[in-house]
Amino acid sequence: MLCLLRIENFALIDQLELEFGAGLNVLTGETGAGKSIILDAIDAVLGGKVSSRVIRTGTSRTLVEATFATNHALAGWLSEQEIDLLDASSVVISREISATTSNIRSRSRVNGVLVNRQVMNELREKLVEITAQGQSVQVGKSSQVRDWLDVYGGDALLQQRQAIASAFVVYQQAHLALEQRRTSDRERLQQLDLLTYQVQELGAANLSEPDELEQLQQECDRLTHVVDLQQASYKVYQALYQNDGNDGDTPTVTDLLGDSEGELLDMVEYDSQLQDLLDLIRDAQMAVSEVARQINTYGENLEADPQRLEEVEARIRELKQIIRKYGPTLADAIAHYNRTQAELAALTDSEQSIENLEQQEKACFQKLTQACGKLTEMRRQAGKQLEKQIIRELKPLAMEKVQFQVEIVATSPTPTGADKITFMFSPNPGEPLQPLSETASGGEMSRFLLALKSCFSQIDAPGTMVFDEIDVGVSGRVAQSIADKLHQISHQQQVLCVTHQPLVAAMADRHFRVSKQVLNQVKGKKENNGNGEERTVVRVTALDNLNKRRDELAQLAGGKSAQDAIAFADSLLLQADNHRKGKKTK
Repeated sequence: MLCLLRIENFALIDQLELEFGAGLNVLTGETGAGKSIILDAIDAVLGGKVSSRVIRTGTSRTLVEATFATNHALAGWLSEQEIDLLDASSVVISREISATTSNIRSRSRVNGVLVNRQVMNELREKLVEITAQGQSVQVGKSSQVRDWLDVYGGDALLQQRQAIASAFVVYQQAHLALEQRRTSDRERLQQLDLLTYQVQELGAANLSEPDELEQLQQECDRLTHVVDLQQASYKVYQALYQNDGNDGDTPTVTDLLGDSEGELLDMVEYDSQLQDLLDLIRDAQMAVSEVARQINTYGENLEADPQRLEEVEARIRELKQIIRKYGPTLADAIAHYNRTQAELAALTDSEQSIENLEQQEKACFQKLTQACGKLTEMRRQAGKQLEKQIIRELKPLAMEKVQFQVEIVATSPTPTGADKITFMFSPNPGEPLQPLSETASGGEMSRFLLALKSCFSQIDAPGTMVFDEIDVGVSGRVAQSIADKLHQISHQQQVLCVTHQPLVAAMADRHFRVSKQVLNQVKGKKENNGNGEERTVVRVTALDNLNKRRDELAQLAGGKSAQDAIAFADSLLLQADNHRKGKKTK
């Protein structure tokens, strides 16, 4: 239920705060007074489309804030969206709209949390439904009529529709796979040749180690410089361990370490603290000896191998050629080889033959059509029930002889089934059924939409239903029937209604008068002295007492507060009061 609506700088509204209550809330006023602006603000705060024109002239920012009462289901949904409740009984939705020279910016918040359009659309469906006579365009759309019928059919029907959506996706995938195979067979063969060549070339290269090229280059360098490495290793060995050259008297590193060890041995006899240094010298002597041994062995084992060098250089050339084609690195070439093998296997897989794909498509289509057939039957049952209920709802609206039928015609399967659904209608006996959107007059369409929403209010409607001039084009007994129906719906949901009908307004639980005023503004302040710029603003007055309501009803009925209009207004209020109490009016 909508409890509070705050509006700032929206169209002709500068500042406005409205408190709505349970039951039937009515907005009245002269044509062009701004009643629909208030409904536009409700639509905007719930994520409706807006343009820069909603921002009040002379301002740069519009803010609309709506406070709704919560229930257990809504609280659970908010929790799923990770939106905390401000308190146990309400949720606050706000939308801020600002405009720049190039675009319009909009931010929506729920309990202070920024939310996207998808979340707002889901929340809107749980809170408010807006109905206007302009929905006659929607009545002519098979998709909208189908959605109405499916919602009316309940959870089981909606679940079956979801199953069809999933089955349709599977069928489309199978159909697409078949068509792609049929239309690209030549491309497949060309691709098959290319992949086969690449797999053969890469397979022949016997790629295994991503760092093989680096290893080969190191081996190539070693084989190329064998003589240099032998000479260098011999020099290192002589310097470390054994000097057999012309300068044989030059001590080696091992000799020097031995001399140092002897000196430290003498020193340790006088100072034991030097023992650690003696140990380090001995460790160093052992390490140098080991290095000398290994470098000597390395030098002795080195030998030229021209054949191996030729093999290594040939392998390096082969790998570089592979890298130029499939690189930039050997690891990339190996990865390409693995991918190519998988693609080649997929293209040559016998299970993916055209015959198999045709069988798969046929099986998916059969499953889809079976699911569509089940949905059609469920829709027929829901349609029969809706027909009876719509006729029952229309009879009190001065349409005692109306005929109504939900026509379901088979079509090709779609994600929503295989049905084209049309509301067929005949308001007069003896006249054939015709599409509702082509047959119903404005007044008849108003009553049909009201009856339709009345049917939905009894199943799973949101907490607030908004009717925008749903009673246009009717009068007298029909207007009273509409008033009674709106009052009946308000027993189950909160109803907000914009009306020009005094008969409807008289039934309101809360009545608001909407009017325009012209004010003078001086430097941002509102004055009434005639000096300054004139600005038009929308004002809303809650008609809390009987006299104010009587005057407004008289204005609606007679156009002025004449005595006969006042008397008529009094009679309407008395009649409405008696209706609520279940009494018959005379």
